[in-house]
Amino acid sequence: MATAQQPAAPTVSRGVQPLRAAQGNTFLFRKLHSLLGVVPIGAFLLEHLLSNFEALKGPAAYGAQVKFLNSLPMVRILEWTFIFLPILYHGLYGVWIWLRGKSNLVYYPWAGNWMYTAQRYTGLIAILYIGQHVLRQRFMGVQLPEHPYAAFAKVQHELANPWMLAVYIVAMVAICWHFSYGIWLFAAKWGITPGATARKRFGYVCAALGIVLVVIGLSSIWAFVGGKYPNVPEDLTPAISQFIAPAHLDCTTKMLSS
Repeated sequence: MATAQQPAAPTVSRGVQPLRAAQGNTFLFRKLHSLLGVVPIGAFLLEHLLSNFEALKGPAAYGAQVKFLNSLPMVRILEWTFIFLPILYHGLYGVWIWLRGKSNLVYYPWAGNWMYTAQRYTGLIAILYIGQHVLRQRFMGVQLPEHPYAAFAKVQHELANPWMLAVYIVAMVAICWHFSYGIWLFAAKWGITPGATARKRFGYVCAALGIVLVVIGLSSIWAFVGGKYPNVPEDLTPAISQFIAPAHLDCTTKMLSS
C-alpha cells in the first residue's frame, strides 16, 4: 500500500543577524555612522544653515560670509576631513543599512515603522541633493573660493529655475527632518535618553529643533527668490572694492593729517 509522501519543508534563507553589542565590526561601523551624523555632519549642517541665513542681509553680507569661510586656515583639509569624507561614509553606509534592513510598514503600521521609513527616504533625498549641490556650487561654474562675492548671484541664478527651486525646498525639509530625528535616534542608541518617558520628552525637543531649522532654511531660500535683491551682478568684487577703497583712503588721509 503506497503511503503519501510528506511535502518537503520550504527552504528559508537566513536573514540578517540582529546587531548585538560588541559583535564584530558591524557594531563599530554602525556606531561610527550614528556618531558622524551628529558630529561633524550635524554641526556642519547647523553652520551651513546659519551661514546661508546671512543672505537675508543682502548679497554683500552673503559674499563676506563665503569669503570668511574660505579664508580659514587649512580650509581644504578641514573641508575633506570633516565634511566630504564623513558625508560620503554616512550616506553610503546608510544606504547599505537600508538595503539590508526591512520595515513592517504594510503589516504593522506603527509610528516607529513610519519613522523608520521616513528616515530612510529622507536620507536618500539628502545624499542625492548634497551630491548635486556640492558638484554644481563647489566644482562647476565660477569658483567661489576665488570669487566669494559671486556666491549670491550663482545661487540666485540656479534657483531661478522653478524645478531647481522645488528641489531645494523638498531637500531642505527632508534634510532638517533627517537630522532632527537622527539626533533622537542617536540619543536613544547611545543611552542618553533611557526609558520611554525620556525618549518621548526628547522627541518634542527634536521636533521643535526640526521646525526651527526648516524655517531658517526656507527663509534663506526666500532671500534669493523673494525679489528684494533683483539684478545682482555676477560678481560683486569690483563694487565692493570701489566702496572700500575711498573709505580706506579717507581713513589714511585723516591719520596723516592728525
